[in-house]
Amino acid sequence: MSSVAVAADRPNILYIMSDDHAAHAISAYGGRLAEVAPTPNIDRLAKEGALFTNAFCTNSICSPSRACVLTGQYDHVNGAFDLSGSVAPGKQMLAIQMKKAGYQTAMIGKWHLKEEPADFDYYCVLPGQGEYHNPEFCIRGEKPFGKNLIKADGKHVTDAITDISLEWLKKQRDQSKPFFLMHHFKAPHDYFDNAARYETYLREVAIPEPETLWKRDPLFGSIATRGANDELIPHIGTSIGGRNPRRSYLGDLPKLYPAEFPENFDPANFSDEENTRLAYNAYLKKFLRCVKGIDDNLGRLFAYLEESGQLENTLIIYTADQGFMLGEHDYQDKRWMYDQSQRMPLLVRYPQKVEAGQRFDTIIENVDFGPTMLDFADADVPSNVQGASFKSLLESGTEPEGWKQEAYYRYWMHMAHHDNPAHMGIRTKTHKLIYYYGCNYDGGYQTPPGWELYDLVEDPMETRNVIDESENRQLVDELKGRLAALRTRVGDDGSHFPRCEAVVQEFWDYDVQDQAKAIELSHEYLKRRQAELKAGKKGVRTWIGQ
Repeated sequence: MSSVAVAADRPNILYIMSDDHAAHAISAYGGRLAEVAPTPNIDRLAKEGALFTNAFCTNSICSPSRACVLTGQYDHVNGAFDLSGSVAPGKQMLAIQMKKAGYQTAMIGKWHLKEEPADFDYYCVLPGQGEYHNPEFCIRGEKPFGKNLIKADGKHVTDAITDISLEWLKKQRDQSKPFFLMHHFKAPHDYFDNAARYETYLREVAIPEPETLWKRDPLFGSIATRGANDELIPHIGTSIGGRNPRRSYLGDLPKLYPAEFPENFDPANFSDEENTRLAYNAYLKKFLRCVKGIDDNLGRLFAYLEESGQLENTLIIYTADQGFMLGEHDYQDKRWMYDQSQRMPLLVRYPQKVEAGQRFDTIIENVDFGPTMLDFADADVPSNVQGASFKSLLESGTEPEGWKQEAYYRYWMHMAHHDNPAHMGIRTKTHKLIYYYGCNYDGGYQTPPGWELYDLVEDPMETRNVIDESENRQLVDELKGRLAALRTRVGDDGSHFPRCEAVVQEFWDYDVQDQAKAIELSHEYLKRRQAELKAGKKGVRTWIGQ
């Protein structure tokens, strides 16, 4: 008996999550890459379902975002503040509740939450980040988690993950039950090793560039991201070109992907502009080749569901664990609260309930994903889940009365890996307020604090911080109040790391004395960073200690 017959009133659920796949790298979102690098299989979900333009992660980094989806809780509640975060067996809420509702559950691909995904009926997951080529996978077995391994010799990881999911769907699952499958790609996480068959894809194409790769508006950012008199511009945010002396794609990619650069490439032989353009094109082409692999493999998944008669009764969700900076502001990676990083792609197809071609600007957070899937499964949502279901929005096309009007964001891992200061903020449909409090868990390794306000209607690319404009004083006060209230509502009360919270409160008002101290902290941090570089210290543990 097929799952379609058994579960006619409840869909199968296929949750697809890529890693770092920015929404503006999906052609359905209509960004600058849409024409040169289309994603037809992902776009199909938008054409035949719904696309969300305001879906956000609450912490733009791999483990914390995954923990939010799995638990329906913000990271200060689920405990996955940073890359050391995990969700222990017994607390993997989504798998537990789906199983209780009669679903057969599977977790395949990138897990990145350290402890065993034991609450799933079946799992086959990458250890840690996993490898792009010839990947190993952890499976359930007699040995401790992480020691029972199988290897996909000769395969690219995107192909291997899809092969495993198809094998499970076709041969290993209980056809009498509806399925809940979390299908997680590793791609396009950096560094971007695409399958060999895509090496010629985009080879002769000049990738469209964001204007902000080249131009930094005098009002972009703040002392927190630029330093006093711009003295920290080389040291905040890793770069595409040579701006950041500690880490840049200009420094990293020629060694990893020499075929993307001129023969015997030496940046000393090129201008800064030429070097940045070479690094940008190498970065984007490798990234987009990985995306091409994802899209092609989704075609395989969708074809199987269609051929087996299950497509129409399967709720399909496509998303990523966060966005990614694709050269905007000369930044790489994620972690920022800027939209390219904070925004998650979110596309949903389920023709029985979701009308085709819908586009929503409703604010959705990743803590809402789990409750929504449980709602479609007619499963119970535990009382400690903080997110809310948006099933009624998908079915009616109308934003529910009383639905949230702001998203909360907090990045905790101060200055780790990509030189992003710790920050928090609030994002509405029209504005974004960011507070860079600039310290680690212990209140140490301080960078200058600062506030930023962006008018997303007039300035959707977030190029001008308008917090100091006199006409915005009332708005700033209002948004600060809403941010404080939002922190209370979600339970980020400062008790988790009191020394950090003391710094948060110290600079909250940002009066004249606070601004003067921010200048001092900028000078002090510059000396510290320059001393680290001089001593060859490029891997300092910045997120703890003083």
